[in-house]
Amino acid sequence: MSKLEVNAIEPQSGTTLTVGASGDTIVIPSGATISNQGTAAGFGPTGAVSWDVANIKTTGFTAVSGLGYFCNTTSAAFTVTLPASPSAGNVIAISDYAATFATNNITINPNGRKIAGSTDNKVLNTNGIAVTLVYVDSTEGWIVTDSGLQGDLVPPAYSVDFLVVAGGGGGGCAGGGGGGGGAGGLRTSTQSVNIGTVITVTVGDGGTGSPNVTTQAGNGSNSSISGSGLTTITSAGGGGGATQTSFNAASGGSGGGGAASPSGRGTGGSGNTPSTSPSQGNNGGNIAVDNNGYNGAGGGGAGATGGSESGTSGGTSGSGGNGSSSSITGSSITYAGGASGATYNGTLGSSGTGGGGAGGISFPATAATSGTANLGGGGGGSRDDSGGGGVAGSGGKGVVILSVPTANYSSTTTGSPTVTTSGSNTILKFTGSGTYTG
Repeated sequence: MSKLEVNAIEPQSGTTLTVGASGDTIVIPSGATISNQGTAAGFGPTGAVSWDVANIKTTGFTAVSGLGYFCNTTSAAFTVTLPASPSAGNVIAISDYAATFATNNITINPNGRKIAGSTDNKVLNTNGIAVTLVYVDSTEGWIVTDSGLQGDLVPPAYSVDFLVVAGGGGGGCAGGGGGGGGAGGLRTSTQSVNIGTVITVTVGDGGTGSPNVTTQAGNGSNSSISGSGLTTITSAGGGGGATQTSFNAASGGSGGGGAASPSGRGTGGSGNTPSTSPSQGNNGGNIAVDNNGYNGAGGGGAGATGGSESGTSGGTSGSGGNGSSSSITGSSITYAGGASGATYNGTLGSSGTGGGGAGGISFPATAATSGTANLGGGGGGSRDDSGGGGVAGSGGKGVVILSVPTANYSSTTTGSPTVTTSGSNTILKFTGSGTYTG
């Protein structure tokens, strides 16, 4: 057996030095010491690594098989990209150097492969954690072997926009003029949603319009979204318009309008009830002090207070408060308008933009109209007498809309929402209650 004695071995060209050939066994005798003064990669057995203690990582990098990395996220979060062409048995480890992963996460990018069977990025967000990943095959990809739990690799959260509109209040009825119904409350929210979170959606119905002067108008029902880790958002149903029973309207997301007759007058209901910030709606209109009983006031809308009436016979009933616009679907649409009050023989106030109904007119006989479904508008007020004021309008049903990045959209829903796209987002429009799983 020949023997080679040298002080250094260097490659003839390039920077790569190969010792032996495939299938050879390289023997290091007992008692010999290998001194590593550089970076050692791939020397550990499957499931073990050589820790790169000389290079604490503070910014994103692509990992090399066989190495363990101490990652310092004290200043900022960053991404560790796994090798693009791993082989079975490749191993990489990551450790939280300063116990700051909960504040500044590490994102692990599988680089076109899989982690625990998924091609999604994963996140390490537990302080002090260390994980070892071994590449197994193309089916499961990289699998955690140390730390014990695949659950230590958390899918990253993504942002979802919400529009929540409650059902509008029904219109009131009075011997002079019933009050217009208040719009359903309108609230918006942008929240981070974890993959797998079930978002429960409730869509409120509109309130029933008064059929006569003694039956109160119905308030609209609440709409809401909720889910694990989310802030619950509830929009209150609109307040019903006032009737001759009390002349005072109900409060709600937006308040209903006051009613009037020769025997009395009333006030509008309070909007933004219960109180939210930003406000979910506005007050209903009041009846003027000099009113002699011929015109009702308008219901409040998401964007404006309901209008008061002019008071005199032949005057003008209160207009409905205008709603507010949203472009969550990709187009600007106005929601949650209040309804106008009824008039005996005067001029009808305008309906609030955003689905508010119109009040009825007794002479000439014109029926009240309901709020528009899935806009959350209030129902128009009416006048009940032989002249033909008729039944007041019902409030319009509410709506809940989600805007989800299409790249994260799971397509897992119940309740049959309408699904469309706008730019890079998928839009889910719920007109009835249901769920979306993130």
